[in-house]
Amino acid sequence: MHHAILGAGGVGGLIGAVLAQAGERVTLIVRPDSVERQPRQLSLDSKFGKFTVPVEVTATVASPLDVLWITVKATQLESALENIPPDTPIRCVVPLLNGIDHIGILRERFGDDRVIPATFAGETERTAPGVIVHRSPFARLNLAESGKPLLKSTLEIFKRIGFECNFIENESTLLWSKLAFLAPFALSTTAAGAPLGAVRNDPRRKKLLEDCIREACAVANRSNAGLVPEKLIATVNGMPAEMRSSMQKDVEAGNPPELDAIAGPILHGGPQYGIPALATQELAIEIKRKLKAKAAS
Repeated sequence: MHHAILGAGGVGGLIGAVLAQAGERVTLIVRPDSVERQPRQLSLDSKFGKFTVPVEVTATVASPLDVLWITVKATQLESALENIPPDTPIRCVVPLLNGIDHIGILRERFGDDRVIPATFAGETERTAPGVIVHRSPFARLNLAESGKPLLKSTLEIFKRIGFECNFIENESTLLWSKLAFLAPFALSTTAAGAPLGAVRNDPRRKKLLEDCIREACAVANRSNAGLVPEKLIATVNGMPAEMRSSMQKDVEAGNPPELDAIAGPILHGGPQYGIPALATQELAIEIKRKLKAKAAS
């Protein structure tokens, strides 16, 4: 199949490298001013192996696509979509963005049936153009059940190399399962300016982390996500101590973080359902203070 990657960063690079290694046709869609600088290959350093594979690079899509993987930051989605002409023949669109609100935006643009909600979990980073380092001991790729007829064989590629992959029937469960884990992890590590282990070792920050998980689950379950907060807390407590979030890295690098996409569904959903989200709010305020201080320095 012909796969296009819109957003050749850590996640997009990992997805593209694995597919190209399996013999799939992979095209990276980049900004026009980046076409010449983008290598025609992807190099992956991961627990799944170290390899370099050839890929195509373009600024606009000129041929039909089987799968468009959207792996940009939520803050970059609107501008990135300008590279995809409205009449581009695309069989399905698989977004791996953080948050929830992007699904509605993409379905309005591409149609309900073509957008297959999906999530990715794992620490992966582009350290240089075309160079991807996957640091976490796991990679989880889950897709909505609606994508099974077209993408079952694609998920088998990821399973063979070592990914944990599933098709999830309930879209709310799919999307909120990630966000209810990601938001507390990202907000806590970013507010602390430290990896997860340091957060867990600080009693105040550990309580904020766990309260944030409970708040996220409470909001999620009003959408019938069926999440159990204690299970997510156990998952977070079992993760490697050195793990850092991409939001934390963005703030440290002076890049705009995905604060609205990650914290927004909890902060907006809480009042809507009469659910206090005090821990989430406290962490978000702390991050905003960091951003303000960094901008003033």
